[in-house]
Amino acid sequence: MTLSLKKDHKLLDLFLKSESVKTDLPAFSDLKAESRLVLEKAGFPVAKSEEYKYTNISKKIADTIENPNAPSPISGLEKVETQQELIQSIDGYRIIFNNGIPDFNLSDAADGLFDVDYFTDLDPSEVKEIGKIEKSEKDPFSALNSLSFTQGIKINIPEGSVIKKPLLLINYVKADENGSCIHPRVFIKAGKNSQATIIELSIYLNEETVFVNSVSEWDVAQNAHIRHYKLQDGHKHTLEVHNTGANVHRDANLTSVVMSLEAGMIRNNLSLNLNASNCEGNMYGLYLLNGKTHVDNHTNVDHTQPHCQSNELYKGILTDHSRGVFNGKIFVRQIAQKTNAFQQNNNILLSEDATVNTKPQLEIWADDVKCSHGCTTGQLDEEALFYLRARGIGKESARALLLYAFAGEVLDKISVAPFKKYCEKLVHERLGGSY
Repeated sequence: MTLSLKKDHKLLDLFLKSESVKTDLPAFSDLKAESRLVLEKAGFPVAKSEEYKYTNISKKIADTIENPNAPSPISGLEKVETQQELIQSIDGYRIIFNNGIPDFNLSDAADGLFDVDYFTDLDPSEVKEIGKIEKSEKDPFSALNSLSFTQGIKINIPEGSVIKKPLLLINYVKADENGSCIHPRVFIKAGKNSQATIIELSIYLNEETVFVNSVSEWDVAQNAHIRHYKLQDGHKHTLEVHNTGANVHRDANLTSVVMSLEAGMIRNNLSLNLNASNCEGNMYGLYLLNGKTHVDNHTNVDHTQPHCQSNELYKGILTDHSRGVFNGKIFVRQIAQKTNAFQQNNNILLSEDATVNTKPQLEIWADDVKCSHGCTTGQLDEEALFYLRARGIGKESARALLLYAFAGEVLDKISVAPFKKYCEKLVHERLGGSY
C-alpha cells in the first residue's frame, strides 16, 4: 500500500500545527522559517520517493502517531538512572536528555575539559553554525527537527583537549499514552588536536508509541580524532530517524559505529564531508534484527580534496520477518586525487521471510584513486558449520559461534571496554536466544 499525497498532507498538517513549532526562539527564527518552507514545498517522503523507496516511515508515523507534541517531562529521573546497568558500568561524563530536552541538573560536570551550552545561551556567531552542516533541504526529517526543536546543546571540545573518559549522551524517553514525538538536537565542535569519544543511546522507560527524530552536527577541526558510538535498542513501538552530518578537516579522523538491535522502524542518515587533505572517515554498522524490526542505513561520504581515506563496513544478521536496507554512496570529486575509499555491506539471512535491500554506490570523477565497493547476502557457511560440529561443538553453539564471529568484526571497532562488553553481551543474548 503506497502513501498517498492526501495522507502526506495530513502528516504535514499534523506537524505544522503542533505545539513545538509554535515555540518562540527568536535567535533561530531564520532557520525555522527556512525549514518550514522546505517542508511545505517538499512534504514528507512517500513510497515512490527514491531515497525512501524501501522505508515508508511517513506512512508508519501517520498510522501510529496521534500526538505530534513532546511528552511530559519524566519525573524522578535521578532515581531511574541508578537502575541502569550500562550507565553504572562506564566511567564517563553523562549528558542527560529528558524526553529529548537536555537537563544540566542531572548531567556531570565537565572538569574544564569541554563546554556544554544550551542553544538558547549561544552567541549570534554560534547560532549561525546550527543547521549549516545538516541542512534542512537535505532531508525532510532534518527540516522537521529544525522546525520543531525547543532546545538543544552545543558541545565544544577546546583546542588540544584530550578527554580520556567518554562523553555519554543519554536520552531517557517515556512517551504519553497516545504517542509522542521528540526532536533531540546536538552540535559538536572538536577543536584542533583534540581527542574524544562520544557514546549516544536512548533508554525507553515504557513501550508506548514514540517518534524520535534527532539531528546531530559535527565539526571536526584539524588533527582532531573523534569516535562516535551509537546504540539503538528500543522496542517494537519506536520509530526513529537520525540525521548525522560531519565536516572533517585536514589530518582529522572521525570514526562512527552504529549498532541497531530493536525498534519498529529506524532510518539512519549518516554523511561525512572530507573537506581537506589527509583526513579520514570511518563508518561501521551492525544490525541484528528479528520480529518485524526494520532498519535502513543510508550513508554518504564526499571526498572533496586529495589524499583522503574512507572505510565503510556494515553487517547484518536478520531473521523472522525483519528487514534491512543499506544504501551507501561515495563521491570522489575531480580534485580528489589519491583518494582511498572502501565500502562493503555483508548480510546473513536466517529466515526465508527476512529481507535485505542493498545498494552500494560509487561516483568517481578523479582518475588516480583506489576505490572498491561490494555487498553479499546469503546464509551461514555450511562447510564452516560442519567443520565445527566435526570437532564436537553442538549445532546451536556452532551456529552462534559463526554468527558472533561475523558480527565481531564491527564490535572490534569499539574502543571503550565497558561499552564494548555490554554490546557483546547484547549480541550474545540475541545470537544465543531468539536466533
